[in-house]
Amino acid sequence: MKPQSKTLHKFILSGGGTGGHIYPAIAIADEIKNRLPNADILFVGAKDKMEMEKVPKSGYPIKGLWISGIQRSNMLGNLSFPFKLLSSVYNAKKIIKKFKPTATIGTGGFASGPIMWAAAQSGIPVLVQEQNSYPGITNKLLKNKAFAFCTAYDGMDNYFPSNRIHLTGNPIRNNLFNDLPEQSEAKKAFNLNPNKPVILSVGGSLGSRTLNNAWKNGINKVVSEDVQLIWQTGKLDFEQIKNNQELQKENIHITDFIYDMRKAYAAADVIISRAGAMAISELCLIGKPTILVPFPFAAEDHQTKNAENLVAHMAAKMITDKEAPEDLVNESIALIKDEERQKILSENILKMAKPNATKDIVDILFTQLNID
Repeated sequence: MKPQSKTLHKFILSGGGTGGHIYPAIAIADEIKNRLPNADILFVGAKDKMEMEKVPKSGYPIKGLWISGIQRSNMLGNLSFPFKLLSSVYNAKKIIKKFKPTATIGTGGFASGPIMWAAAQSGIPVLVQEQNSYPGITNKLLKNKAFAFCTAYDGMDNYFPSNRIHLTGNPIRNNLFNDLPEQSEAKKAFNLNPNKPVILSVGGSLGSRTLNNAWKNGINKVVSEDVQLIWQTGKLDFEQIKNNQELQKENIHITDFIYDMRKAYAAADVIISRAGAMAISELCLIGKPTILVPFPFAAEDHQTKNAENLVAHMAAKMITDKEAPEDLVNESIALIKDEERQKILSENILKMAKPNATKDIVDILFTQLNID
């Protein structure tokens, strides 16, 4: 075992607005602390956003900047943006000057822009972790500032310098997806028949109205085909769906939130999901046949681009949000009855998994900083 470095290293991590930016940053911070227990880590996020709650719960301090993203649907809402940007850059420079980080790591979102820019201007090494197949504005603006861009998809040399791109995958909590429970037992945990196929539909914590409406309209088709469904509705539609007696069927498990995703993934024969970057990274590790329904209003329509990348590798099927009300139920049932197609999708999506992403990202960081 190598002796612990005596140098006190400090790291700023920044990314926020959504869990897809926050949780990769936390995973990287955990890996740094695992290797350098004495490392000093500070998060920087946006005031009043979810990172201000999630990061402290993970055991790290965080400072908030007065910053928000550009509102494409409400241009009047952008009138304060120049003032927010100036305030955030000013305060980011103060944070850099006081904290004196060894390096900064950004995982995307508008929150990371000012602090990453201020770090680069101060000569602090900058590493960018980009989750999506189409980078957001913040990360694209850093293309000439960062020493490394750790990506989850190939073809990113359209946006970043090719000699600084590392195809690492997205950092996620791998231990949650290793050694899944036995499938029949997992099905029983959801009060389902262990001998019948199961579709798992997940739409995120708030849920997907598109997915919910498709299942509501097609529930009788699911039942008639003797297929079972674990239906995660999200919070917004749950009460209305729960109180609809016509949707309460013996082989349909309805829940607003799934707390034990290991069991849900284990129970599934086919998975239906939105196409967020972190969801896809998890699905690649799970290796189950998947149908992706991209959320069409995600920034830069990046979910569609994420899904198209998997489709190009024959690693998933894609149904557009517009097609879903008509096609999702039929396509899901067709896939669950086509074992050969399931086998192809499962094999190909597993090939895209990057189980060592977090370790590889920190390896790149430490190599740059000459940390053993």
